[in-house]
This record gives sequence, C-alpha cells and structure tokens, in this order.
Amino acid sequence: MILLNFSHPITPEQQAQIEAVTGQAVERTIAVLPQFDEQQPFIPQVRDLLAQVDLAPEEWQSAAILIAPPSLNFICAALLAELHGRMGYFPPIVRTRPVAGSVPRRYEIAEILDLQAIREQARRTR
Repeated sequence: MILLNFSHPITPEQQAQIEAVTGQAVERTIAVLPQFDEQQPFIPQVRDLLAQVDLAPEEWQSAAILIAPPSLNFICAALLAELHGRMGYFPPIVRTRPVAGSVPRRYEIAEILDLQAIREQARRTR
C-alpha cells in the first residue's frame, strides 16, 4: 500500500497501527506538506501539491493508496475532489486522535475512513 501523507510525520508506531487496521503493509510513504498561501486560490495550489507526488496516471487508478489528509478543511476538501478525479473514486483516509492523557501530546490512529463506501451508502438514502 502507498501512504500519501499530507499531514504531520507518521511515526513508526502509527505506521504499525495503520498496518494492523488495514491488514496491509505500507510499502511506500510519500510525504508532501501543504504550505498554502491563503491569499491565493487553493485549486492551483492543490494541483501543485499533487505534482510533487511521484505517481504515474496508472498508479493513481490502480495502486492501493491511503491518504493522511491535511488538517485545514478547505485544503482537505479540494484535495479529495482532485484525488477523486485522478483515481476515479474517493480514497480511504487516516483519522488520528490525541492519545488520552499523553503529555506531551501524542497522536494515534483512530480509524480508517473508507470514503467511497460512505459515499455508496449515502446514495442509498436518496
């Protein structure tokens, strides 16, 4: 599986949690940190961000890809729309949460959200 990380660095412990939850090994991690200019349009910046990801068009459509999304909601929404266009479906994403009572604050993998499955279930309610 390829992990595209648009968030904080993934620790070895978090990677092990991802592998345990998904039942798949993370074979490759591509980390690209979004540094957006909030005074400029986001869509060109999202496309520039994804241009840093070294994947061929065939890989976008056929590789097992998991996304650690950026935390800023506007960037995340635009990124997911762009990814859907490249991949043909919504990718699964990693949700993290603070470890209860940790000082200093640490994060753990809370769950993997299968966005495509969520979309398909929601279509049944139309």
